[in-house]
Amino acid sequence: MFKRYSFDITTVVRNVNSLELRFQSPVLYAAQRSKAHTSYWVPPDCPPPVQKGQCHVNFIRKEQSSFSWDWGPSFPTQGIWKDVRIEAYNICHLNFFTFSPIYDNHTQGWNLEIESSFDVVSPKPISGQVIVAIPKLQTQQMYSIELQPGERIVELFVKINKNATVETWWPHGHGNQTGYNMTVLFKLDGGLSIEKSAKVYFRTVELIEESIEGSQGLSFYFKINGLPIFLKGSNWIPADSFQDRVTSDLLRLLLQSAVDANMNTLRVWGGGIYEQDEFYRLCDELGIMVWQDFMFACALYPTDQGFLDSVRTEVAHQIRRLKSHPSIIIWGGNNENEAALMMNWFNIHTSELHTYINDYVVLYVKNIRQIVLARDKTRPFIISSPTNGAESIEEGWLSANPYDKNFGDVHFYDYSNDCWNWKIFPKARFVSEYGYQSWPSFSTLEKVSSEKDWSYNSEFSLHRQHHAGGNNEMLLQIGFHFKLPKNTDPLQTFKDTIYLTQVMQAQCVKVETEFYRRSRSEIVDGKGHTMGALYWQLNDIWQAPSWASLEYGGKWKMLHYFARHFFAPLLPVGFEDQDAFFIYGVSDLHSDCKATLTVRVHTWNSLEPLCSSETERFVMEAGKAILLYKEQVPALLGRCGNCTRQSCVVSFYLSTDNQLVSPTNHHFLSSLNETVGLQKAHITANISQQGDTFVFDLETSAVAPFVWLDVGSIPGRFSDNGFLMTEKTGTILFYPWKPTSKSELEQSFHVTSLTDTY
Repeated sequence: MFKRYSFDITTVVRNVNSLELRFQSPVLYAAQRSKAHTSYWVPPDCPPPVQKGQCHVNFIRKEQSSFSWDWGPSFPTQGIWKDVRIEAYNICHLNFFTFSPIYDNHTQGWNLEIESSFDVVSPKPISGQVIVAIPKLQTQQMYSIELQPGERIVELFVKINKNATVETWWPHGHGNQTGYNMTVLFKLDGGLSIEKSAKVYFRTVELIEESIEGSQGLSFYFKINGLPIFLKGSNWIPADSFQDRVTSDLLRLLLQSAVDANMNTLRVWGGGIYEQDEFYRLCDELGIMVWQDFMFACALYPTDQGFLDSVRTEVAHQIRRLKSHPSIIIWGGNNENEAALMMNWFNIHTSELHTYINDYVVLYVKNIRQIVLARDKTRPFIISSPTNGAESIEEGWLSANPYDKNFGDVHFYDYSNDCWNWKIFPKARFVSEYGYQSWPSFSTLEKVSSEKDWSYNSEFSLHRQHHAGGNNEMLLQIGFHFKLPKNTDPLQTFKDTIYLTQVMQAQCVKVETEFYRRSRSEIVDGKGHTMGALYWQLNDIWQAPSWASLEYGGKWKMLHYFARHFFAPLLPVGFEDQDAFFIYGVSDLHSDCKATLTVRVHTWNSLEPLCSSETERFVMEAGKAILLYKEQVPALLGRCGNCTRQSCVVSFYLSTDNQLVSPTNHHFLSSLNETVGLQKAHITANISQQGDTFVFDLETSAVAPFVWLDVGSIPGRFSDNGFLMTEKTGTILFYPWKPTSKSELEQSFHVTSLTDTY
């Protein structure tokens, strides 16, 4: 699935041709390959029964999740999934063309390495000229070449004109994504001209692993163009089980939604596919950094010669295809396989472990890593995720504990402890996976279900849940802080439960992400300097409960609206520790700014704030997280008159001298199932149209937590959603993705807030 095949058909082609390809079932093939591997077991054999999947996917070079995963179905495809073409030539043919921009620290200038591969079928050598032109950078260079018969590589070294100002490519939120048009013209003997054009971007990337004062271990963070950048984002899975359904429009919708939520990074996870060219082109254009895994996940793999040869071809092809994209900032060898081996997920006997360790080193170090280092010197490579990075290498490529918080990246999942308690989360260097499940909205499920399916414990609900115990884990987390719905109408109970799973997920991932963001500048008890938070997962492959923040088709869950806030460039983060309330200011800005923090306390039973205070102006340092405010909770409540933890809620925001305002954040002083004075809110909306956008003027009768505006299946997103409404009126915009009308929106519109589920 991951490599390109070409066959010489010179001797078989006729006037009329029929091309026939015979495919074997991938499921049967995988089983046969596994059975043929008699020398020792290569686990796992099969996915857990709850995934309802197929076996031995590690024996076939195919999308690993197509045999099932804990968020997706088992739809093993077969056939040709990319273009088929016949190429005819009698002199020579350009097989591929790739390039790497390289910054020379010594001369402080940019160069370009261009590599072209030719198939020369002419019996005698061909000479000619190559002209490389980048007009905007006043760069044009000419080279003479001579191509000998056979497969030939032409390498060109282009120096960018020192008099031209090169504008670098920056991630979203940090600068522009400037690119330059380049043409490469090959003028060869016999009047043969071959022209290639491409967009060239200039940027540097470094992975910094160095010692930190007051902490054991090493840092793990990325510098882009010399600037340390906190990676904010999520993990990308295949957008559909059937890739021919994934259009460039769908990719744009999903990737634009990532950027709209203030993300700057996506990890293309190693159990899916190497994405199509359009995906990376859009990431270049939108400023999304890509952590690119090679396609190995949660399994051990064979290392027989046939398998290794196939992998080597695959890796070389993908590097060649993708390395000129500035968006890709790191190659990753695999997903969780270091952890699988060292944490002994497959119960391998200690006496046999050396066989599997050897296989691991052969596959990822002696083959994949060797090819990456030889073919791409412009970005880092790490062997696994999670890994201890430099420490794993030191320990012989595998660490005794790949989840060590002092090194590399970690993956963290905990469904049984209360997610509002920030102390359960790892103060690690970089967190590349974490998350909680929720159900997609009823309008999404409705398309693939019928009335008998619409309950939380229906056969349908259990069938679509591929994570063991997942449905109960969601109810457990809801139960920590919310009342479970008890409507007499079973359909309404199902809808309320779906709503509460989204509230729970959004709130859990918010608490966790804010913890990671506020840990970027501090070391506490030897831990900290967190420089990345990529939650699991961005998108969905079908209509089912999962960790995603975007539903199948692109509809935003409540989590995605929350991400827009918790990934904001300027953010106040509130939390409690031993009865004291703290607020940190977090800045991803490039320059310091003068700011003020406003803190308000509301009672649940009044739309007028009980009290409001403002700090003195302070300097919010660029690229830092700093403590801005600390007060004992009893003192805060006492200062605000007649207030208890159960009857009041705190809200706070940052404002700067240059009009930049952070999102308004909130801190709940008690669980919402313990509140006093919370009334049933009656919320109305008046909808009007302004150009392509629709305005929802809202009015509420009472303070309303988790206000959810829903327009069913009408494609689009709101400017905000899932918010705490503490004022009588508010205005929210709706951005449609397809033409719609005021009347259509009015017919589909439904609003829910927390007390509607009581």
